[in-house]
Amino acid sequence: MARLGDVCTKAASNIVQKDLQGREGIYPVYGAGGFITNVDFYQREAPYIAVVKDGAGVGRVMKLPGQSSVIGTMQYILPGDMVNIDYLAFAMEHMGLGRYQTGATIPHIYFKDYRQEEFPLPGLERQAEIAAVLNWIVTLISLRKRQLEKLDALVNSRFVELFGDSEHNNKNLPVYKLSNLCEVGSSKRIYQNEQTSNGVPFLRVSDLVKRIDKGIETCELFIPHEKYEELWSQGFVPKRGDILVTSRGTLGRCYIVKNKDRFYFQDGMISWLSNFDERIVSNYLSYLFSTPGFQKQIMSLQMGSTVAYLSISMLKKLDVMVPDLQLQKRFADYVEQVNLFGLTIRQSLDKLEVLKKSLMQEYFAP
Repeated sequence: MARLGDVCTKAASNIVQKDLQGREGIYPVYGAGGFITNVDFYQREAPYIAVVKDGAGVGRVMKLPGQSSVIGTMQYILPGDMVNIDYLAFAMEHMGLGRYQTGATIPHIYFKDYRQEEFPLPGLERQAEIAAVLNWIVTLISLRKRQLEKLDALVNSRFVELFGDSEHNNKNLPVYKLSNLCEVGSSKRIYQNEQTSNGVPFLRVSDLVKRIDKGIETCELFIPHEKYEELWSQGFVPKRGDILVTSRGTLGRCYIVKNKDRFYFQDGMISWLSNFDERIVSNYLSYLFSTPGFQKQIMSLQMGSTVAYLSISMLKKLDVMVPDLQLQKRFADYVEQVNLFGLTIRQSLDKLEVLKKSLMQEYFAP
């Protein structure tokens, strides 16, 4: 085992992001979110590791190229001769340095606190072998993510081809208020004393987002099966084709209810679109929510609000472009085919991420 502080040293950056304005060159500068800009100078000649030490993302680890720099909210970590830089970067990622953060207003971490972290340190040859395996997995993960981005771009391109710009409605499609095209509501309130540790899943916003992004159906809260059946008999349970919309925090994310779905959801946090007019297809409407024009509408309704919230009355006011029904169906079929391909890629991505996590535990657990 080796201590982090024994195999590397730290160095500071004095670069302030606002001072980069007007500087042009070929040398990259990085921040907590990644690449910022190219300038005419650099601070580090050789490749290095950078750690976010202040603000959002504190503790995040990046391996960055030589002839580059980071801004002052980042910490340079410079590996010594006894450690492979790629191996060290993966080891530091596994450490979870964010847990060392201090500060209530602006979180920060200090090298003096996490320099005592220990990790296995085999010979350089073995370090290189381990780093090569993990780099290969990271490359495949990045490839899968790029494939998903390209699928999203394909769907967006098809949408624009058929329906034009959702912000300016440059194809002059008929526009109706959402309240004229479907019922806008939410669930029946479930009180805390009605929630259980097992039964029918009871979704919060975070649970719904997991279903949208990764198809993850697990959650922590439930309601009794008897309560669910009672709600179903009263018509308070969404059915296939209905749309659930995130209405707190991240706004306007849509989930189309499937035939096999059996869950309930939190009122006020998730809205429910149902009983669609014959002029609208739910798959088309769901995608419309993700377009820049529709998102701008949602953001404009937040003016003056301190909390991101999309109320039922706000939803009812949204302007919806309503193209020819056959075009909507054609688009919906296209999206379904793309989503089937995307599901295969997501499953592969999930397996790769699980494999990486498992190997990191095997290689770096003390």
